[in-house]
Amino acid sequence: MVVYLDVIWALNLLFDSLLLYLTAIILKRKINFLRLLAGGFIGSLIILLSFTPINVYSGHPISKLLFSLVMVYIVFGYKRLSFFIKALMTFYLATFLIGGALMGVHYFIQYDPTLTAEVLKSSVMGLGDPVSWLFVMIGFPVAWHYASKNIENMEMTKIQYEKIVRVTIKLSGESLHFSGLVDSGNQLYDPISKLPVMFVSIKNQLECIPEPIRKLATITDPLMINHDELPIDWQPRLRIVPYKVVGQEHQFVLAIKPDMIMIEQDRVKYFCDKGLVTFTNQQLSSDDSFECIVHPKMLTGTKQTGETVKVS
Repeated sequence: MVVYLDVIWALNLLFDSLLLYLTAIILKRKINFLRLLAGGFIGSLIILLSFTPINVYSGHPISKLLFSLVMVYIVFGYKRLSFFIKALMTFYLATFLIGGALMGVHYFIQYDPTLTAEVLKSSVMGLGDPVSWLFVMIGFPVAWHYASKNIENMEMTKIQYEKIVRVTIKLSGESLHFSGLVDSGNQLYDPISKLPVMFVSIKNQLECIPEPIRKLATITDPLMINHDELPIDWQPRLRIVPYKVVGQEHQFVLAIKPDMIMIEQDRVKYFCDKGLVTFTNQQLSSDDSFECIVHPKMLTGTKQTGETVKVS
């Protein structure tokens, strides 16, 4: 059997460097490119040592742990023990994540009992898994890209989840409950009263929404509104609010001042008595994770934690 040691070593150098780079992405740490290559070079030395008389020692788990410690130290340095341990554990997480993805895809596409037996046999003998190098060269970049992108998506989901709040709107004796997203980009105010505006979608709650609110949500042109279709006591509460969207100007929405807006976040309740709500039939979230877009100004009202009431 012909072994192209230089090719195997070069691939391992590249893979180890990419794994260290993925670790840096997860940890949000800036790294030096030369230190990254140096760390990858240290990791790739295991391949070279496996063809020497000391392969018995270089392939031992303790030796691999020592190589990992050196790799992480070279790339990320040492500031304090918790900093270093976190980097080391994240490096192993990235390694297992990519390796598990490759093995899972490989055996999902091509499962062979004979091949499985050879894998077990070769693992016992210490010769490694006979997975095609072509598959590894193609699959590793794909798995690495997929992992890095999904880590970013998970971070965005976490950030978004931390901004999800419970919203209760009281209007004409009715209490409406929604899940809301606190959006710092929502800076819509009524130009006259300076009240912040909240967008609320009733698309998923049409059955339990009162008829007047459903009619309010169907009004597409507030300037052509027929006031006879809405309750008389709503007339002083209605506001026509101008707003802008990308590519469109001089747009208007019809908003109403409810009796009360209560926003609950992290077991803290915020009571906003100075705010407007505009209802719509359009879906605000593609995955239904929220039903309204909360103006951040609405979280600066009266705050209640437990049985104590504070004014922020």
